[in-house]
Amino acid sequence: MTMSDAAPEDLETRRRRLKFRSWHRGMKEMDLILGHFADTELEKLSPEELDLYEELIELPDGELYNWITGRDKTPAEHDTPLFARIRSLKHMEEKMWR
Repeated sequence: MTMSDAAPEDLETRRRRLKFRSWHRGMKEMDLILGHFADTELEKLSPEELDLYEELIELPDGELYNWITGRDKTPAEHDTPLFARIRSLKHMEEKMWR
């Protein structure tokens, strides 16, 4: 059984684990970016999108941060609609900027 075929209870456990990992990265900037994304968006993600998100958060913070800030070009394999949602920082507007 793949993660995408998981039962709803398993998806909820997975979302909680991903939320924890999003808030406990090691680089404060990435804690804030991914933690706020997890808080506002994880419940909306399909199992397939959760697979992509999990792949992304396995990557080093420095690489992700440089892609999000535009310092480095995002590699094509990671330049997905999901990554664009993270990079937009819209999930942070309500919490951080208002």
